[in-house]
Amino acid sequence: MASIFSRIIAGEIPSYKVAEDDRHYAFLDINPLNEGHTLVVPKHEVDYIFDLDDDEYAALQLFAKRVAAALRKSVPCKRIATAVIGLEVPHAHIHLVPIEKEMDMDFRKEKKQVSPERMAEIAQEIAKNFK
Repeated sequence: MASIFSRIIAGEIPSYKVAEDDRHYAFLDINPLNEGHTLVVPKHEVDYIFDLDDDEYAALQLFAKRVAAALRKSVPCKRIATAVIGLEVPHAHIHLVPIEKEMDMDFRKEKKQVSPERMAEIAQEIAKNFK
């Protein structure tokens, strides 16, 4: 059975897409730690990020770097933090989170409530800045 991320990539489940190429897809997390919290995934479904072959892994990281640059231009923050946890969805993914301080990356804290209109606005701004 396809992961929820594969279903998002296929368009079966709507998402706030911020970037895409032939091998990767990036979209806003609907339960964000901060506004702009983005998930970057390979289109090729692999459960564990370190099971990607070297080329896929390097390409995913380079794509995430480009998304992070667009995110940093779009959402006021000191840094874009990254995390690879990978337990909640069996599809390799990287979290990109705009932060002001280290505690902004605490996945135990209550998630932000962001309106659909604001999510669409943020996604559009990131997409505009993606190169």
